[in-house]
Amino acid sequence: MVKSMYAYVRDAWKRPDDTEVKTLLWHRMQEWRRQGSVVRIERPTRIDRARTLGYKAKQGIAVARVAVRRGGRRKSRYVRGRRTAAMGMARVTPGKSIQRIAEERASRKFPNMEVLNSYWVGEDGRRKWYEVIMVDGHHPAIKSDRQLSWIGASTQRGRAERGKTSAGQKGRGMRRKGKGTEKTRPSIRSHANRGK
Repeated sequence: MVKSMYAYVRDAWKRPDDTEVKTLLWHRMQEWRRQGSVVRIERPTRIDRARTLGYKAKQGIAVARVAVRRGGRRKSRYVRGRRTAAMGMARVTPGKSIQRIAEERASRKFPNMEVLNSYWVGEDGRRKWYEVIMVDGHHPAIKSDRQLSWIGASTQRGRAERGKTSAGQKGRGMRRKGKGTEKTRPSIRSHANRGK
């Protein structure tokens, strides 16, 4: 079977440290570090991933690269006289993933557009970079597109903030399948008690 160009790109990005993507990222990140935290770019860095998530090279669609700091919540040590064993400092994770934070920042920067999806493009010791695909739902080219016209509906306002993107649904637990149940969220307890 003949592989497409997208398949070769996908295979290279699967293991960026073992392929030529490593040297590409090394050069690119030196430029990215000098740029701002939200930068609009002309075309996606990972064309295969962008196309999978709904990107099209047409008017009304934009891509922004967002840099977000890495790590946990940076929770400071509380001021007390004694030290308890469980201070609540270690292993405190935020309620939102860094990818969701990147989507929200891009959404704030471009208020006339809605976030369609996002994907990882690189990281170093201090930051992670994500590329966010955004769509202007009121653009004539998008309104006439059968696959993307739904994003112009009033029910799609604030997709990133409400956790409606792919990363947002993952963070809300919508992809998990419980034992014998269709879903485990948004309400685990009420869903478990439905049969009682």
